[in-house]
Amino acid sequence: MDLVQKIIERAKSNKQRIVLPEATEERTLRAADRVLAEGVADLILIGNPDEVHSLAQQWGLTNIDKATLIDPENNPKAEEYAALLTELRKKKGMTIEKARELMKNPLYLGCMIIKTEGADGQISGALSTTGDTLRPALQIIKCAPGISCVSGAMLLITDKEQYGEEGILVMGDVAVTPMPDANQLAQIAVCTAQTAKSVAGFEEPRVAMLSFSTKGSASHEVVDKVVEATRLAKELDPSLQIDGELQADASLVPAVGAKKAPGSKIAGRANVLIVPCLEVGNISYKLVERLGGATALGPILQGIARPVNDLSRGCSVDDIYKMVAITACQAMDAKK
Repeated sequence: MDLVQKIIERAKSNKQRIVLPEATEERTLRAADRVLAEGVADLILIGNPDEVHSLAQQWGLTNIDKATLIDPENNPKAEEYAALLTELRKKKGMTIEKARELMKNPLYLGCMIIKTEGADGQISGALSTTGDTLRPALQIIKCAPGISCVSGAMLLITDKEQYGEEGILVMGDVAVTPMPDANQLAQIAVCTAQTAKSVAGFEEPRVAMLSFSTKGSASHEVVDKVVEATRLAKELDPSLQIDGELQADASLVPAVGAKKAPGSKIAGRANVLIVPCLEVGNISYKLVERLGGATALGPILQGIARPVNDLSRGCSVDDIYKMVAITACQAMDAKK
């Protein structure tokens, strides 16, 4: 069974309640129909119910009635949610009038449903920007305890079984924080290791903090940042298996790791790769995908108290379907 199928089966085994706030968007509705048909998750669709049903009929989708539909313009909990948003954001000048308007925004409404424990996760982005997806999540759900930095992980699935976890690696950050400081980089390491557990199913994440230097082979302030981040990550999670700074070959190839970082428990065995900045992460995964033939799955947003994931506006039905399963796996882990 390949990794994607394992993720889907894990989601089916403990169905979570996932919000799709862009319910009238065609790809989203088609993905929802497939999710409901296959029992991957319980869905909450936000949109005008008459329009959703009309579109489902037009496109021949027969499972949408299995979802919970919430109309943002006629929601019986609107006033309750507006009052809570006003309280959450009063120090930022939130008024009840503004809150009432925001509760008609499906992305804000979905996050409030999660905040009040009516759902476990949310996915948007087929129509919305990353900023529009993240803003309500950070304002309402907020970051996980001890975390102040949101980041994005990418699953890299390769045919090189000698590397990572039988050819599978998890890389972060590839999506959110352009130039993390040492503290932020440490948080990214901890969160990416958690994603490796909850989504990729790694029993033992082994984290390599990547640099152009291995154990002092070069001297530079950006190397110092990685060394400091490694120390801070160990403080954040003393159980974390982590080492750095390591070059990419030293982190993945046993012979190189033994030569460049003798005695390291991570060198040559890493299955989680933490890059020093977003520029490196984004370039790296796309090169591995295009030149190396890897399958890149994500980005998977991490660091939020409950999972909220962002889609590319060019996403496919299959992309959304898989992201529902990924979000469900994250939601299970967030409840522990």
